[in-house]
Amino acid sequence: MIILFTDFGHASVYVGQVKSVLYQHAPRVRQIDLLHDAPAFNIKASAHLLAALAPQFPPDSVFLTVVDPGVGSVREAAMVFADGRWFVGPDNGLLSVVAARADKPKFWLIHWRPRKLSHTFHGRDLFAPIAAFIAKDEFPHDKMDETTSLRVQLGAQDLAEIIYIDNYGNAMTGMRAKSLKFDNQLLVHGGRLRRATIFADVPGGTPFWYENCVGLAEIAISSGNAAQELDLKIGDAVEVVK
Repeated sequence: MIILFTDFGHASVYVGQVKSVLYQHAPRVRQIDLLHDAPAFNIKASAHLLAALAPQFPPDSVFLTVVDPGVGSVREAAMVFADGRWFVGPDNGLLSVVAARADKPKFWLIHWRPRKLSHTFHGRDLFAPIAAFIAKDEFPHDKMDETTSLRVQLGAQDLAEIIYIDNYGNAMTGMRAKSLKFDNQLLVHGGRLRRATIFADVPGGTPFWYENCVGLAEIAISSGNAAQELDLKIGDAVEVVK
């Protein structure tokens, strides 16, 4: 199974091109579009979002990850094996939170380059073929070199920022809810938010925070759009207060 995680945009021309390459190399492998609106150009937010979403998928899943503002530059191409799952993408920090939180991760740098390689579309030309090889259990030993770590590392610590805003206007933070106490409040734009377990625990129109379905602290408004009403944006700082 190949899981696609990109900032391409669902309506872009890029998603279909990547999926076509995956199909050509691994026609019997199932593809799942996890996310194509990862925070554009925002490696830090996307890395924490990927780390929260990846554990929902079974072992041997192959994640094709592309949030790559430095495509075509000197940044490396990498593969990580972390907690039973494979991750292929740029070595720009995107894979580093997953790796830092894993038990005994393994790392490879991809030295292979196809004969036709776009300077600006490594997701299609470089990462997709490697992901396909892994997904069909044909490890490309001749195309990569094992190494001891990624070149760019963001660390395992939580991120006290908003990292994603969903269709309802709920704002995910990069903080794992298990790291917070139930009576902790979140401070954002000067407003204090108390914790609730479910939306029905607070009156309509009330802002609060809760543990979302992937274990992150998320800001919401019961029957409302938190991003609009609280003027929230990806990258906004969130403070934990008692």
